[in-house]
Amino acid sequence: MNHTFFKRYAFPFLAALLLVGCTTPQAPKQDKPRLIVFMAVDGLPQSQVVGYRDQLAPDGLRRFLDRGAWFADARYGHAFTVTGAGHATMLTGAYPHRTGIIGNDWRDRASGEPVYCTGDTAYTYIGHKTKPLDGTSPKNLMVETVGDVLKRADVRAKVIAISGKDRGAILPAGKTGVAYMYMDATGQFASSTFYMNEHPAWVTAFNAAKPADRYFKASWSPLLPDSAYAKSLPDGQPWYAPGGKLPKVLGESDAKPGPAFYAALIRSPYGDALTLDFARAAIAGESLGQDEVPDILSVSLSTHDYINHGYGPESRLSHDHLLHLDRLLEAFFQDLDRMVGKDRYLLVLTADHGFMPAPEYAKLLGRDAGRQNIPQALADVNAALTQKFGEPKLARGWSASGVLLDDGVIAQKKLDQRAVEEEARRVLLTEPGVAAAFTRTELENPASLPADTPFLAQVRNTWNRERSADVQVVVKQYWLFESRRTFAATHGSPYAPDYTVPILFYGPRWVAPGRIDQAVEVVGIAPTLASILAIPAPSASEGKPLPIAPVR
Repeated sequence: MNHTFFKRYAFPFLAALLLVGCTTPQAPKQDKPRLIVFMAVDGLPQSQVVGYRDQLAPDGLRRFLDRGAWFADARYGHAFTVTGAGHATMLTGAYPHRTGIIGNDWRDRASGEPVYCTGDTAYTYIGHKTKPLDGTSPKNLMVETVGDVLKRADVRAKVIAISGKDRGAILPAGKTGVAYMYMDATGQFASSTFYMNEHPAWVTAFNAAKPADRYFKASWSPLLPDSAYAKSLPDGQPWYAPGGKLPKVLGESDAKPGPAFYAALIRSPYGDALTLDFARAAIAGESLGQDEVPDILSVSLSTHDYINHGYGPESRLSHDHLLHLDRLLEAFFQDLDRMVGKDRYLLVLTADHGFMPAPEYAKLLGRDAGRQNIPQALADVNAALTQKFGEPKLARGWSASGVLLDDGVIAQKKLDQRAVEEEARRVLLTEPGVAAAFTRTELENPASLPADTPFLAQVRNTWNRERSADVQVVVKQYWLFESRRTFAATHGSPYAPDYTVPILFYGPRWVAPGRIDQAVEVVGIAPTLASILAIPAPSASEGKPLPIAPVR
């Protein structure tokens, strides 16, 4: 992606958006930002932000690092660091044990049926097919967000959330905001009938223009010369997913844009470009930040997570993607300056989780690493439980980050629940990729284990009594849990590469610039934003406000 890319694809569309009528307002004296732009880069480790700092554009991520406030040691405090859990935490200030979003999906404790974190069959996508487990509403989110509090304080406030993934939009939008998500069958953005019966005119116009088709046959090529990628792993490693080499052409084998092209688009830098184009359209179409009532725009950029899953965060593809994204952010930030006004908005950027290296790469570095097969572990647990208790399939299945037992059979057969849990835990600890396991009995009784037991605090932050499994499992560092070979690399562990993420602020009227070395947690973002907006923190928030220095 270079100047040719922007001339060919970005400038025409941006020009059309800017003609909507947004003019640069004069910045009035004010207490609160007129717009909070909250951004999440899915699967972005803090190590990449600082590790590639010398290659970043002057006004992209370096806007935060050079002229904003940024935290050198920011982290999540829960054990199962996945997209749904992270996005539910960011603007609620609460961990999964309170939000109820214990993973991207889990099994219902009563029926054993799969549950998707934002699934709700009562609603459908507007103008698009909807499968039973598609994300359509925040029904499963048990707590409120900053946006919910803001709208309760003033019904005129607007809260809009956008993402390439449904969960990346729905969870930050909360109960009263509006979510729009990318439809990878059509290349459009859509909301669901939970929020409205039909799209507003600006969304219809955006989709009618078919902006995704502008990227048909576009090439993703390295931004810099080969020598600039010495810090990352060359293309074409044997454990990579298909397409692990640059350059790559989107829709190369297709005669015209279709579902395969649209699905590939969101897995390239052009997916970020399209998402940011839709964010620009939302600012113009909803007049965000244009009056005295503060608004919130949440933008979750999904592509980095797809790239890291396919090739690992140590790959050149991940490295290059971040550089492309950085340039796209630079253009977006400069458009925010023009469309909203330099001193009228507060910009915040974080990530829903970091990323572990691919196990094969970790092995090359001499580390104990591998892939733990989940079906095999479940089979081993059930074999042992059958032998000891005489009942088949007492382990119903894998649920989020643990093993769900069949409580109904255990009660019917008058088995000792604690003994079944203990036997399941014993077997799990013999699996090569398991570092620790905690039973429901232990997690329901805070005094059952010493407070400094490794991983215990993080697991308790993950575990929800009504929704979580009976034996919570912690993967070994550098190991990967999988049901089948799907990813080169993943996340979901309580180790630093997964829980360490950026927290970056920019808003010269409200936040003094500088690096902050004090350790902080992502749950601190919500109460910090609430304080800046002069509203109460979300009711379930358990975070401490971040130690950012106010402007004097």
